[in-house]
Amino acid sequence: MKKGTVVTGTVEGLSFPNKGILTVEDSRMVVKNTIPGQVIEAVVTKNGSNRMEGRLQRVVTPSPLETESPCPHYGVCGGCAYQTIPYEEQLKIKSEQVRQLLTPVLGEDFPFEGIEESPRQSEYRNKMEFSFGDFVKDGPMTLGMHKRGSFYDIVTVDGCRIVDEDYRQILRATLDYFTEKGIPFYRKMQRTGALRHLVVRKAVKTGEILVMLVTTSAYRADEEFVSMLQKLPLNGTYAGILQAINDLPADTVQSQETIVLYGRDHFYEELLGLRFKITPFSFFQTNSLGAEVLYSLAREYVGSVDGQLVYDLYSGTGTIAQILAPVAKKVIGVEIVEEAVEAAKINAAENGLTNCEFIAGDVLKVLDTITERPDTIILDPPRDGIHPKAIRQMVGYGVERMVYISCKPTSLARDLPAFLMAGYCVERVKCVDMFPFTSGVETVCLLRREQNH
Repeated sequence: MKKGTVVTGTVEGLSFPNKGILTVEDSRMVVKNTIPGQVIEAVVTKNGSNRMEGRLQRVVTPSPLETESPCPHYGVCGGCAYQTIPYEEQLKIKSEQVRQLLTPVLGEDFPFEGIEESPRQSEYRNKMEFSFGDFVKDGPMTLGMHKRGSFYDIVTVDGCRIVDEDYRQILRATLDYFTEKGIPFYRKMQRTGALRHLVVRKAVKTGEILVMLVTTSAYRADEEFVSMLQKLPLNGTYAGILQAINDLPADTVQSQETIVLYGRDHFYEELLGLRFKITPFSFFQTNSLGAEVLYSLAREYVGSVDGQLVYDLYSGTGTIAQILAPVAKKVIGVEIVEEAVEAAKINAAENGLTNCEFIAGDVLKVLDTITERPDTIILDPPRDGIHPKAIRQMVGYGVERMVYISCKPTSLARDLPAFLMAGYCVERVKCVDMFPFTSGVETVCLLRREQNH
């Protein structure tokens, strides 16, 4: 079948993440952004010897699973995949996707414990990075998320359902303010304009809000912008309003200079009785209440660490390390992002924890420099998983238990065979839904060293 051919078929199932499976002329076809049971039209984009790939053109008939979307932007915004699916069905889909990925590695009867739901299914996110742009070329300025399947078009998402009303108000008011002022957005190709991103972070427990406007050096925000934001009838309170200057060409949120327009450059969130200082660029789980579920599960899987030395690898801002520190002899965290390590040190001090040590550097290199050997290892690697050499280092310690927290189950499925070959067995596996209405899911895996190794 030639590229460009339009085909019609029924989506039979989903593979991670959000890849619909169809049968077309006895061949397997993969089409993203689809839901089981939908009848769709798709354009063939690739036809290889093993499978075909297609691009969704339109949904001919909705799935029996689907209901009306609570979000007005669904289908246009690229943010959420499952807005039309009832939450219980979302949990089943995610749980089954992880089971399918791990079964070839662990066998049919591996100890899978299902999925924990998010305490909040809507308005759960504590961070959003909105982009300035336009929805159609040379159209009016927009502020929000990328259009599904587009690198350039931006959808104004002032009705977004995975953040609360404070985010929606701040977004709408900011867009209206700069539209009225005639301040142009930054155009990547021409490298002209000023407005790039709007970052909003809000703590669930404290209600503190941090707003950061990202612009080129062509524009400097003033008191009028701050005053406009402060007049909004928000439920939360501003901890700080910042401007980040970024003249670099890459379309990512970064800062060459950060200006505090109001308040301070950080806010505080609370998690499982601990207090965390968070800056605009700090890594922190985007679902605070879901993070409590995730880390409670990880703590349960770890079991007793009384009198033990624990390695917390890929430790971020040291959340897991600080949760375990009160019951461990010592926790050593390793993280490649230096800012995250500095934040971890500050947070540990503010929480009165003196038995945490945080080291900045690549796990692969840092492990060679630590003289204290661990009794237990917890690892929470980035989406790409763990370098094979780092796995060899970890299993070389011969610890009885390791807990692997994975934000991408395909990486977990790829990494697990190396642990199994080294004499570890998977004792427990459970998912946590940190990202309702999206295709994302966290997976926690307890590895135990078998006695004959």
